Amino acid sequence: MKHVIALDVGGTGMKAALVAQDGSLLHVERRSTGREHGTDAVVAAILDFAAHLRDEGLRRYGTAASAAGVAVPGTIDEEHGVAVFSANLGWRDLPLRRLLSDRLNQGSADLPVALGHDVRSGALAEARIGAGRGIDRFLFIALGTGIAGGIGIDGRIESGAHGNGGEIGHVVVRPGGIRCGCGARGCLETVASAGAVSRAWAAASGDPDRDGADCARAVEAGDKRAIEVWSEAVAALADGIVLAQSLLDPRTVIIGGGLAEAGDTLFTPLRDAVAERITFQVPPALVPAMLKDTAGCLGAGLLAWDLLSLEVTA
Repeated sequence: MKHVIALDVGGTGMKAALVAQDGSLLHVERRSTGREHGTDAVVAAILDFAAHLRDEGLRRYGTAASAAGVAVPGTIDEEHGVAVFSANLGWRDLPLRRLLSDRLNQGSADLPVALGHDVRSGALAEARIGAGRGIDRFLFIALGTGIAGGIGIDGRIESGAHGNGGEIGHVVVRPGGIRCGCGARGCLETVASAGAVSRAWAAASGDPDRDGADCARAVEAGDKRAIEVWSEAVAALADGIVLAQSLLDPRTVIIGGGLAEAGDTLFTPLRDAVAERITFQVPPALVPAMLKDTAGCLGAGLLAWDLLSLEVTA
């Protein structure tokens, strides 16, 4: 069976899969990135995992993978296959595509490798086989430890002139607010990310082990402290969405990540908050992502299949 190798590399864990041409997951595995052992160990773990998936595909299907795709966080130079920077994983100017190609092509035919951004890869999967399917213009927002996004245009994801397209998490919505990891103050992700809500709820509740999911449950139970934390996050997210609506005019905003798991506890007040802020703009539909934590891996697989399509048309 024809298949490709797909890896989604996160800050603490990796998801890998063998992906069929229709986007279905044939085989899925997970491993730790091992970042506590340093950057070199992370890179070695990625290469080892990719090689393992190559061997697993050969064992299962009797044929080598047709291509490979890997999605990683941080700043990415997709054209040259370089992972430019990742604060969480510690690398700078890492030629990851070349390293993967060298490892995967040992003693075999030339296997093309694609490198993509983790959230934009997730947005690509949502565009092709998820909540964005058939939608000409959408904005994908992932509410995780931070906030990142992807701009969907006719089934492709716009990465921008410098690979930073869709970085809505670093739009300033609270000037002079909390300092963000990027160096600015009041970025959207300092208020409305799952990480920010977790920190705010831990402080408000007095329990350092509380997180965003706990906050959502407390909101549903009517806890006034939780409602205050949640309302601040929803208000900031609505401000960011309306700003994006003015600039990009998406038809739909697709929201994924940890906070989106709260369902109507998030979407009902968020829709109301966006509606209150809209003036001349046409309000977007606000919908949950469909693919959840498989989106990045599926997107990496789609990037790999796209490489093969380009080879055919070249």
